[in-house]
Amino acid sequence: MERCLLHVYVHAFGAGDSEDTSAIMAHATVCVGFTVSGLLRGARRIFVTQSALTVLRHSAFCYCTVNGTIKSKRKMDHLERTANNFRQEVISQAKVCGITKESETVKRLRLAVADKDFTFKAGQWVDFFIPGLSVVGGFSICSSPGLLEREGVLELAVKHADHPPAQWIHTKCALDSEVALRVGGDFFFDPQPGDSPVKLVLIAGGVGINPLFSILLHIADLHGYQEGKGNGYKMGTVKLYYSAKKTSELLFKQDILGLMDAFPGKITCRFHITQQSSQICEELQPHVTEGRISEKDLAKHVAEDTLWYICGPPPMIESVSTLLSSIGVPRDCVFFEKWW
Repeated sequence: MERCLLHVYVHAFGAGDSEDTSAIMAHATVCVGFTVSGLLRGARRIFVTQSALTVLRHSAFCYCTVNGTIKSKRKMDHLERTANNFRQEVISQAKVCGITKESETVKRLRLAVADKDFTFKAGQWVDFFIPGLSVVGGFSICSSPGLLEREGVLELAVKHADHPPAQWIHTKCALDSEVALRVGGDFFFDPQPGDSPVKLVLIAGGVGINPLFSILLHIADLHGYQEGKGNGYKMGTVKLYYSAKKTSELLFKQDILGLMDAFPGKITCRFHITQQSSQICEELQPHVTEGRISEKDLAKHVAEDTLWYICGPPPMIESVSTLLSSIGVPRDCVFFEKWW
C-alpha cells in the first residue's frame, strides 16, 4: 500500500470542520523536497547515509487560496508529505522472507530485519528504500511490535499502484530481495504498564486497515501477556469497524476472525460492505453489515475511557469525524491518519 497522504496526526478530528481543517492543514503541512540521489548504493549491498536523507531544499509547492485551504501545484511524494513527522535514526537492511497474496490487488510482504536496534510502535509506517530506485516508498506496518521482538520480522501489505515502489513490490520483488527500512509516524497506540486502562474503537476504510491491524495485533499481545503473566498493561475491550466495497477486499479477515475467537468479548469486529451483489460466505455472515458505518453503530461506544483511531480515505475520515462530533466524542480522544 503506497502511502499517499497529507499526514495529519492530531488530538482532534477537525477534518469534518472546514475552519478546523484549514488550521490543521496549514499547521501540519510544510512542503519540502528531498534530494534522493545517492540514498541507495548498489543492488547487492545497501548503504544509506544519514546526511543524504536530511539534505533539504525548500520549495513553493503549496499555496493558499482565498478561503485559506491549502492546495498542491503538483503531487507530493512520501518524503515531502511526511517531512514534519517523527522518524527514527536507525535505518536497517531487511530481506524479503515471505510473499503472499492478501487479495486480488494486495501483496503481503514478510521482512527479516537485520538491525537489532530497529523498533516500532503499533500504527507506525516505514520509509521503504529499494536498491536502484530513487523514489522512496512509504508503507504502514501491518504486524505487531511483538512479532519483531519474537522473530525479528515485520509485515507490510501493499496495494498495486503505478507508484514505483508499489509497482516494484508487485512486479519485481522476490524472496531474498534486499531493501532498507526506517520507521516513522506519529499515529500509534503504545500504552505503558502504569497507564490507566482504556477501551478502543478502531475504524478502517479500505487499505486503511493496515496500521489499525497492527494496533489490533498489539492489543492481542497485551491481552496474552496479561493472561499469562498476570501483570503489564491491562487492556480494555476493542471494537473494530472495517468498511470495504466487497468481502473480497477485506484484508486480514481470517486473522481478525481468529483474534475474535481467541479473545471472545475482548476483541470484536463488524465488517461493513457497501457494494456487494453476490452472497456473503457463511463464515463471515454473522459479522457483516451491508451499508456504511452509522451513528447508531458508534454511539453505543461513547464513554470517557474510550479512544478512537481512524484510518482511511479523506472523505471517510471527514464523514466519521463529523459523526463523532455530533454524538459528543471529545476531540482529544480521536486520532486519525488520512490516505489518498
